[in-house]
Amino acid sequence: MFETVIAGSLPKPSWLSETQKLWPQWKAEGEELAQAKVDATLLWIKAQEDAGLDIIGDGEQSRQHFVHGFLEQVEGIDFEHKVTMGIRNNRYDAQVPQVVSALKLKGRVHEVEAGILRAHTKKKIKFTLPGPMTIVDTVADKFYGDKVKMAMAFADLLNQEARALQAQGVDIIQFDEPAFNVYMQDAADWGVAAVERAAAGLTCTTAVHICYGYGIKANDDWKKTLGDEWNQYELVLPVLAKSSINQVSLESYHSHVPAHLMALLAGKDVMVGVIDVASDEIETPEQIADTIGRALQFVPKNKLFPCTNCGLAPMSRAVAIKKLEALAQGAALARMRFA
Repeated sequence: MFETVIAGSLPKPSWLSETQKLWPQWKAEGEELAQAKVDATLLWIKAQEDAGLDIIGDGEQSRQHFVHGFLEQVEGIDFEHKVTMGIRNNRYDAQVPQVVSALKLKGRVHEVEAGILRAHTKKKIKFTLPGPMTIVDTVADKFYGDKVKMAMAFADLLNQEARALQAQGVDIIQFDEPAFNVYMQDAADWGVAAVERAAAGLTCTTAVHICYGYGIKANDDWKKTLGDEWNQYELVLPVLAKSSINQVSLESYHSHVPAHLMALLAGKDVMVGVIDVASDEIETPEQIADTIGRALQFVPKNKLFPCTNCGLAPMSRAVAIKKLEALAQGAALARMRFA
């Protein structure tokens, strides 16, 4: 009961890249960089286990950005001539690559990281991939001329990699879709269908993560415009409830998401965000158990997975470790309270 897990990303060590940045620059090249990525992945596998988490991830240590880490292995994308584009409905400007021809995988994308993860923990493992709609919102289209068509093309590539990850022993494959909280009607109309296409044929557990973004200024400023109640989940959760996806990851703690919206996911596992990624304040076990208790009004005990609201990548390593420890301690307290 209450198996703990992170949304996905963790801070990169200072010897691997710049720290506390969403788009950090690597500090090595070639074989040295490849080895540094392996070392960082091993470090965070051990840190998650030491903290007491139940489901372990790779911390996305091999990816400069959660979307671009996948795109780098896709043919048809021009990284040499990036353009500035407003993403997440122009919440912030980003330098993005351009889709210039039909999309095709160059080969495996995350074989090394997934292999390291499976070989170095006996616990359940989760691997994250960007969702099709969020990818579409993070590239400039110079070829397809239709965002739905392009999303489905990306979904097919994601499905290839997801099937290979499953074959490596991954227990949970999660598709990250922060765009679902920005383009709510599109998410309901075709976004969920694109994720289902990305997950087609998988027999492992499938998940979708929908958040309000990392703890960076652009996201914090946007949240201030959303009012006292954040109802963005209202459109997409009923569609996800009817979908083939098994789990949904949501924000809860220190957000204005009404807890009753979790009831819209009846029948699904719910990864409930009990850790605030926009604050360095360390949650207490009591606060985490209280958040779990509120969620239990709408989510059955056996379907609730305490999680972080979003990734921890822009945080300091020390704060992230303390938050992982708090996550495990809070879930343990909740087991005592609600067993």
